[in-house]
Amino acid sequence: MKREQLGSAARAALGGGRRLETVERVAGGSKKGVYRLVMDDATTAIAYLWDGAENYWPAAEGDDDLTDPFSPGLGLDLFQAAHARLDALGVRVPAVRLVDRDGTHCPADLAIVEDLPGESLQELLARDPGAAAPVMARLAESLEAMRRHRAPAYGKVAVVDGGGTSRVTSCEGVVLDRALRDLAEAASRDSRIAAARDRLEERLLILAAAVQPRAEYAVVHGELGPDHVLVDESGDPVTIDIEGLMYFDVEWEHVFLRIRLHDAYQRLEVDGLDEDRLALYMLAQRLSLTAGPLRLLDGDFPYRAFMAGIAEYNLKQALELAHA
Repeated sequence: MKREQLGSAARAALGGGRRLETVERVAGGSKKGVYRLVMDDATTAIAYLWDGAENYWPAAEGDDDLTDPFSPGLGLDLFQAAHARLDALGVRVPAVRLVDRDGTHCPADLAIVEDLPGESLQELLARDPGAAAPVMARLAESLEAMRRHRAPAYGKVAVVDGGGTSRVTSCEGVVLDRALRDLAEAASRDSRIAAARDRLEERLLILAAAVQPRAEYAVVHGELGPDHVLVDESGDPVTIDIEGLMYFDVEWEHVFLRIRLHDAYQRLEVDGLDEDRLALYMLAQRLSLTAGPLRLLDGDFPYRAFMAGIAEYNLKQALELAHA
């Protein structure tokens, strides 16, 4: 049935007279189904399917609370709000060919977007760091456009642009609350974190106390690793997995970039970041990248060794930061 539904949507998105030849699952999605649609004339597109059966994350209390900036980025509304904001800023995102929120083609939220069949930035950096240099330079320009756009409130773009607000009083406050929850979850699953829990909690509280208030926030992807940047045929970076887009402290983005890009992050470094926020957010993200993968492994996520490796690496990094 899914193939029939996607075939109907693909014909509507790409024009009549074509027939859906193959449906290929694109690896990597953990919250939504991502499928490459190949038509009988070799035209291709990507389908995003937000369906409960496509979400590998175990359900948790507060998942549907959009006033929490870190609640799961699920659904067509969040995607469209994020797409509109990034497009308005000149940040390249896949062109939208069709959206279906009414069940015309599929009972779940569905979007069909431009296919970018080339490499991801992650693959390009691994294959030829020199060839990646101009892509990184253009990515830096996109990040600067996102940083320059300021909002007086923080939270999911869909919420803030719709006139809403987040329920916690500050970015550092929501990060601290989330880090303490991640610490508790990780401690319940790994004895090494459990043994260091008091020391890690004390370190989080000390780092959070040093952060000074802030009243303006930038546009932040939230999980902008090199696997979430594709490279189009013109060599431009194309940002994907955008549903979590939010107005937040730009330091959150740069900590994640630093974690994911290692030495290549030097090409994206900027001046003027708050060192106190960077310190708090680094420990918080290490704990998140420990607890999140361990939680994902409670379910039937297929790429288990890969996810376990992420948890183990970040667990060790978090323990090192406890002694910093």
